[in-house]
Amino acid sequence: MGVTFYDWRKNARGDFFGGLNAAIVAIPLAMAFGVESGLGAAAGLIGAFVLCTVASLVGGTPLLVSGPTAPMAVVSSIIVANTLETAATLEEGLSTIFVIFFLAGAFQVMLGLLRVGQYIRFAPYPLISGFMSGAGLLMITLQIFPLLGEPTRMHIAEVMGGMGAAFSSLNSTALALGLSTILMIYLFPRITKAIPSTLVALVVVSGIAYFLPWKVPVIGDIPNEWMEWKWSHVQDFDHTLWKEVLVPSFTLALIGSVDTLLTSLVADMVSNTQHRSNRELLGQGLGNMLSALTGGLPGSGATMRTVLNIRSGARTRWSALIHSAFLLLVLLEVSQWISHIPLAVL
Repeated sequence: MGVTFYDWRKNARGDFFGGLNAAIVAIPLAMAFGVESGLGAAAGLIGAFVLCTVASLVGGTPLLVSGPTAPMAVVSSIIVANTLETAATLEEGLSTIFVIFFLAGAFQVMLGLLRVGQYIRFAPYPLISGFMSGAGLLMITLQIFPLLGEPTRMHIAEVMGGMGAAFSSLNSTALALGLSTILMIYLFPRITKAIPSTLVALVVVSGIAYFLPWKVPVIGDIPNEWMEWKWSHVQDFDHTLWKEVLVPSFTLALIGSVDTLLTSLVADMVSNTQHRSNRELLGQGLGNMLSALTGGLPGSGATMRTVLNIRSGARTRWSALIHSAFLLLVLLEVSQWISHIPLAVL
């Protein structure tokens, strides 16, 4: 059996733009999920970088983009809140929090070794369709507030409850920028398809907003905290609390595994490929374990980022690694330009 080399002429362009577009969407989401969890924006970025890097190298879904997701962020926030009820400070509770995150990854590795992932093939297509449609509706609903120039809301109930107030105080400039971005995405392909319209719209509209004195909410300063080895937190863990951490860690593992495998099925449908479920669980588990040891938030396969990666032309797992490379640049303080992107444009 011969060695298969990477075909730069055939795959490089699609992988680059797929990874770039997915990273542009992932940056504000990872930061928001990190803040929502209570661990801070840097934890979200670190988790996105570490998990996607490991999962793309080890996992069984080549075009999958992984990182902090809404379900995992919600469970993580509950874990952090419950831990703070018994800990005097966040720093004091970090050992328990990161042990739970680490064990969640270990449980995912165990599920992969036990070949539990293969049973995802029995999921009915209406379930997959409903999952994908729900993810799309969730994404659209959560983008209404940024489109109107209002601060992002992380829960549907908050969006629906505050809709009236948001429209009464909308930022017309932000709305104009957002609608201009949408129009450019759909109209630019009529000129040329050589460059992804999403990238063109992002650069052009963000450039206009940057050079004109318009006041609109932007991504803002991106934390440049680098990864910090958290093994000391694991060592400091009170071993008498093992029974208390098993249930939340297994819950986190189960939600992350189901979310990932459903996203893998979506990736198969969109790209006409075939993923390997058990190997994907191994990759996700190892990624979440390393993320916990470096101070990152746990995550799973991200449906919308994966679909965006594929729709932007991605062909191989290099697209996910390119996505991670852009996140690494942000962590290495190359973020001054990204910080000026208006939230309405995203």
